[in-house]
Amino acid sequence: MGTALVYHEDMTAARLLWDDPECEIECPERLTMALERLQQRGLEQRCLRLAAREASEAELGLVHSPEYVALLRGTQALGTRELQALSRQYDSVYFHPSTFHCARLAAGAALQLVDAVLAGAVRNGLALVRPPGHHSQRAAANGFCVFNNVAIAARHAQQKHGLHRFVPVWLQESSSLTGTSTTARASSISLRTTLASFISPGTAMSMGASGPTFESQTQMLSGRGGAVASLSTCLGTRASADTPWPQVGMGNADYVAAFLHVLLPLAFEFNPELVLVSAGFDSAIGDPEGQMQATPECFAHLTQLLQVLAGGRVCAVLEGGYHLESLSQSVCMTVQALLGDPAPPLSGPLVPQGSALESIQSVRAAHGPHWTSLQQQGQRGPERRAGCASGTPAVAVPLNHPLGAAPVPSPSTRSPEGRPSALLPGAPEFKAAATQTMAALSSLLDQLHLNPTPPVRTAVALTAPDAVLVLTPDVLCEEGSAPQEEMQAWARLHEALAQDRALTALGKVLYLVDRILDGQVSSGIAATPALAVAATLDVAIRCGLSHGAQRLLCVAVGQLDRPPGLADDGTNLWLNIGGKEAAALSMFHVSVPLPGTTGGFLSCVLALVLPLAYSFQPDLVLVALGPAHGLRDPQAALLAALLRGPAGGRVLALVEEVSWMGWTCCGVGGGEKPATHCFHFCCLRKPHPGLRWSWPGGCTERHPPAWVPSPRPPQRTRRPWCT
Repeated sequence: MGTALVYHEDMTAARLLWDDPECEIECPERLTMALERLQQRGLEQRCLRLAAREASEAELGLVHSPEYVALLRGTQALGTRELQALSRQYDSVYFHPSTFHCARLAAGAALQLVDAVLAGAVRNGLALVRPPGHHSQRAAANGFCVFNNVAIAARHAQQKHGLHRFVPVWLQESSSLTGTSTTARASSISLRTTLASFISPGTAMSMGASGPTFESQTQMLSGRGGAVASLSTCLGTRASADTPWPQVGMGNADYVAAFLHVLLPLAFEFNPELVLVSAGFDSAIGDPEGQMQATPECFAHLTQLLQVLAGGRVCAVLEGGYHLESLSQSVCMTVQALLGDPAPPLSGPLVPQGSALESIQSVRAAHGPHWTSLQQQGQRGPERRAGCASGTPAVAVPLNHPLGAAPVPSPSTRSPEGRPSALLPGAPEFKAAATQTMAALSSLLDQLHLNPTPPVRTAVALTAPDAVLVLTPDVLCEEGSAPQEEMQAWARLHEALAQDRALTALGKVLYLVDRILDGQVSSGIAATPALAVAATLDVAIRCGLSHGAQRLLCVAVGQLDRPPGLADDGTNLWLNIGGKEAAALSMFHVSVPLPGTTGGFLSCVLALVLPLAYSFQPDLVLVALGPAHGLRDPQAALLAALLRGPAGGRVLALVEEVSWMGWTCCGVGGGEKPATHCFHFCCLRKPHPGLRWSWPGGCTERHPPAWVPSPRPPQRTRRPWCT
């Protein structure tokens, strides 16, 4: 299964017919330039291209009133003056004789994508559409939006496919909670980042006949801009949790922090069947509406994080985004992530701003009693699940990653009403923002040129000759090995590597490390004899550092001690999950006990492992499963999948031979495969149907030690073996 791209050239027909500076940014070039960039990068050719169909009026009626649909149908016969007069009745909307046709195509594209994903024809996909839909209401257009594409798709997924739990994720700027979260209480969790005040979600939930409501199983998590005090409107309920951005200028670290500490914990606990992404790129750098600082590669990282949910069933639908170059590059990054390509490194300071941390902490504190995944140590919510053992050890939650100071935009960038003040062309702020935007986009293009996608996505190396694998075409069963001289030189460091089987496994590990660092292979997995895991890991670390890795992260699960003699100089970070107690033994040596539940393990990964990994920015990640690691296959594969983001896809997993036959490579799977598909692994035996999450009660919040990564050299350098 692949990735769908849903599009129709007729959606470029609608355009502004009169002068309106506010509306002119919603133009056909938003689609044509994005499609052109996809073609130039060769991404469109790798997708399954689907021509969008028109949504029927009955399908539009799943969300919108018959009177509103009839009003839009009538615009096809109106002249320019009549269209302009009608447009003035709404906020930031313009109509064209082709608007009704374009809007039906946009809604139909979202429906086609959902049908294709849920039928198993594709794994995921993007609907490249306009006009956008997230602001439109049951009986009103609003903010460039006509029909609410994602809300219609959500209702369609419920009624046609019988889904009960799915996650709409909003990624855009918005002035108010109108639109999708009002017209569709999609049985869901959603994250929506915006800039201004908004209507209370509690009010929206009680709309009754004025808007669709959904089953009691539905939950809504929506992160919107506005005052933190707005959280009080939904306290005491699981219906919504707002993550407000109280200022402009939020960047990559802020968005990743919101995902790791709010959206993903709740999404894993909710266990959705489908993820719907309302993909607005007005939060991208340079956008005149959002005035945020998220660079295009950030959207690749966020998309990768979402792909571990719902068995990889992710449907993204284009919404906003009005800086043409930033929009087109962000679309390319999203499609690249959906295709399974590694994400480029995040740019900019990887420390969330203080206001972002305050918002995230407020959400966690307010909703801890209702979502066990957000509960603090000792907290007991009314809906606490039986699977959460009270004795689960606390896990550190390093929200702040002190790698340097991130600039905080001045409050003067906001108007008294809470909306961002417009940047006027010719003003110094406008010129500075334009220069910063072009520098960020140029840097991204340089990264893509210097770090092309490896030709082999995943390679596996076995030592057992009778091992049987079922591989997809993009997974290589690696037969190569390091030169005999190199193998023997490294093996002299450990007696455990003297045996033939251990030496053979070591040769394959060394070969994989070299191919990953050379950019020939993205990620890999290697089996090694149980008694040689620790020795092989030690050699793999030293080999990676000597072959050009400037920063190497080792996540050792189980009873594995940090190899003696490793320099504590910032070139390597040792994180042991399975230590006797939680401790930071040095700046680059962290140990935590192995959590006793699936939920505890997920808390550890989201709240500790990934923040540390994103802060450290490794060139290579080694995941080693040692004695008594205690992880089920889906948990171990999920850990490896999530670590692909911080490492640019360069992850090598070392597993004991005795546990190898619990794994097989499957490509980036979908269907009923578990949520571990992103690292191409699933169980040989019957796949786990959906990883039910039970969460621990403890999350103590501490700050990790500060470190400043060493600067990256322009290219890899090699040092002699064993030095």
